[in-house]
Amino acid sequence: MRKMKIGIDNYCYHRFMGEVYPEQNKPDKTMSLDDYLDRAHELGVDGVSLESCFFPSFDKEYLAGIKQKLDDYNLDRVFAWGHPDGLEGGKNSKAYDEMIEMMEYAQAIGATVMRVVGSSLMFRFEDHTLQIERLTRMFKDAMKMADKYGLKLADENHIDFTADEMLTLINNVDHPNFGINFDTGNFMRLLDDPVSGARKLAKHIFATHVKDLKPERGQDVTNWHFFACTPVGDGLVDNQQLAQVLYDNGFEGFLAVEIDYLHPDYNDDEDAAVAQSIKELDRIVQNVK
Repeated sequence: MRKMKIGIDNYCYHRFMGEVYPEQNKPDKTMSLDDYLDRAHELGVDGVSLESCFFPSFDKEYLAGIKQKLDDYNLDRVFAWGHPDGLEGGKNSKAYDEMIEMMEYAQAIGATVMRVVGSSLMFRFEDHTLQIERLTRMFKDAMKMADKYGLKLADENHIDFTADEMLTLINNVDHPNFGINFDTGNFMRLLDDPVSGARKLAKHIFATHVKDLKPERGQDVTNWHFFACTPVGDGLVDNQQLAQVLYDNGFEGFLAVEIDYLHPDYNDDEDAAVAQSIKELDRIVQNVK
C-alpha cells in the first residue's frame, strides 16, 4: 500500500479533449471523460481531478454514471472548476454564480474537494492587493454554500499569486474548509520556489497539481510556458522534498500529475509522459520517511 496517494488531472489530456493551444499540434484522436477514467484505472492511480470544462453534460443521469464509474474504480476525486481565468481576480460576478452552481455537480459525483480559480496569468500584472480584497469577499460568501454541499474549496495558484499572497488570501477568508490547490509548476513560473511554498501552505493544501518543468530552448522567456512541462522527475522541481513536506503535515489528498504545455522533447506524447510520471510518483511516495 502506498504511503501517499497519487493521481492525474485530466488537463494532461486537454489536446485530446478539444483544447489545443496555438503552439500545439491537433491530435489525430480524441478522448472522452469516460476514456480518461478508464486510462486512470489502467495506470493504477488512487485519484483523479476532473475539469468541469471537459464535462459533456451536467445532466443528473450523466453525473450519476460518472460517479458510479469513479466508485467502481475506487478513485478519490476532485471536481475542478475555473479554467482558464475563473473569477478574474474577483471582477467576474457571472463566473462567481457559475462557481456556486458547480457545487451541486461536485457533490453529485461524490467529490468533497472542489478546485476553484480566483485569478490567472491574465491578471498577474494587475494590482494584487485589490484582487485579494475582492476575492476574499467572494470566497467568504462562497464558503456558506460550500458548507451546505459538504465541500472544501481549493483555490489554485494559477500563475498569478505567490505562496505568500495565497497565504494572505487563505488567512483573510479564514475558514477551515478554504485552502489551496497547490500547483508546483505555477509557483516556479513566478520564480517562487514550490518547496518553500509548500512549507508555508502545507496545512492549507487540499489538492495538488504536480507539474515538473524545464526551459524550452529558443522560447521567449516572457512566455508563460518558457518553463514547459516534462514528466515528473525530468524537470527542475524537487518533488521528493515536496512529497516529504506534505507527508510530514498529514496531507490527505493525492499527488495529481498535471501537464499543460508538454516540452517539445517529448514529441506530443502526453500519455507516455503521464505514465512515466505515475511511475516516478510511485517511487517518490515509497521513499517518504
